Amino acid sequence: MSQSTQQILIIEDEPSIAELIAVNLTHAGYAVSRAMQSDEALSMLTTQAPDLIVLDWMLPGKSGVQFAKELRANEKYKDIPILMLTAKGEEVDKVTGLDAGADDYVTKPFSPKELIARVKALLRRYSVASEEGPLIVGPMSLDAITHRIAIHWPNQDVKNLALGPTEFRLLNFLMANPERVHSRANLLDHVWGNEAYIEERTVDVHVKRLRAALAPFDCDQFIETVRGSGYRITKTPLSQ
Repeated sequence: MSQSTQQILIIEDEPSIAELIAVNLTHAGYAVSRAMQSDEALSMLTTQAPDLIVLDWMLPGKSGVQFAKELRANEKYKDIPILMLTAKGEEVDKVTGLDAGADDYVTKPFSPKELIARVKALLRRYSVASEEGPLIVGPMSLDAITHRIAIHWPNQDVKNLALGPTEFRLLNFLMANPERVHSRANLLDHVWGNEAYIEERTVDVHVKRLRAALAPFDCDQFIETVRGSGYRITKTPLSQ
């Protein structure tokens, strides 16, 4: 899909800010739609799913954080990248937004150039699919083309694992490079892209989310923390 046809949904209740975002995204070549609250946005999503959502933290009624959680729990919308727009700049607030399912965040006041750069980085991150066959580590099989993850333990039925877009890319990269230790900076570069404005703390949040998603399938032990160095995926976890 070319950039000129990519659809972006802005969910922002302040008209002046929504207009600023819409004008700049339109000038950058994107097709833009707008909603002022989550219920209106959900109605629009049922008509056409966008390529990316710019979501304000503070919305009337249901908060952006709660709405992000609901989108991530919905099979139809769980793969849509979410850029959280927030006046909250403290690290704990950023982590809360990421834990809710946001893939990146922009703190108000923001520059239009920064916003566009983050939007481009997110869209580019999720438009790249591997041309190779499925990756296999332990009982996990990941197919980047179909965006499917299957878990198959011996003597058990195959189960499907659903992940958000960032966790999928993180697992994809780790499974493509098993047994290697990856620093947070290296993961940021390969999973988020070197143009993303992301702190290294973000990696820890997404690894935690990935492990939590793998835990019900008894696969969280395959993601190992290497103290002082970073993370790796192993084919022979010590806990097995």
